Amino acid sequence: MSSILSGKQWVVLSLAGVAALLVVAFLLVGPPQLLAKSDSPGFCAGCHVMESEHTAFLHAGAHRRNRCVDCHLPNENLAIHYVWKSIDGMKDAIFFYSGHTPERITLSEHGAKVLQANCIRCHEELVSMINTEQKCWSCHRSITHLRSGAIETL
Repeated sequence: MSSILSGKQWVVLSLAGVAALLVVAFLLVGPPQLLAKSDSPGFCAGCHVMESEHTAFLHAGAHRRNRCVDCHLPNENLAIHYVWKSIDGMKDAIFFYSGHTPERITLSEHGAKVLQANCIRCHEELVSMINTEQKCWSCHRSITHLRSGAIETL
């Protein structure tokens, strides 16, 4: 039995490998423009559990010009951004479609670190002379989704 592939077997195996790579790439990236679409606040508001957060976001002053991913995903490195986008997206989809979405959505410990880093990144010059260990939203409560005025009474 020969361990060397014939020319025809090599071509078939190569084509199968290319097809497998294309399928994997499609599954990772999705249809054209999916990554761009999934960056929009409207996409995040597509799940009814995020409607109140989206409504509050629309009333959040200057921050409403941002996208959800500008604050809620790591932005110091594109690769890390997409890794966490995949992780968070998959986690959100599992919670949503399994029916285990919490009544009140809260920020995880990792999410708080990411949010704090993004606040500092965007406002670096303003915060350069203050203690950045304290969470920005502990003083600036009006920037949180629940305190933006749109749903402050909840």
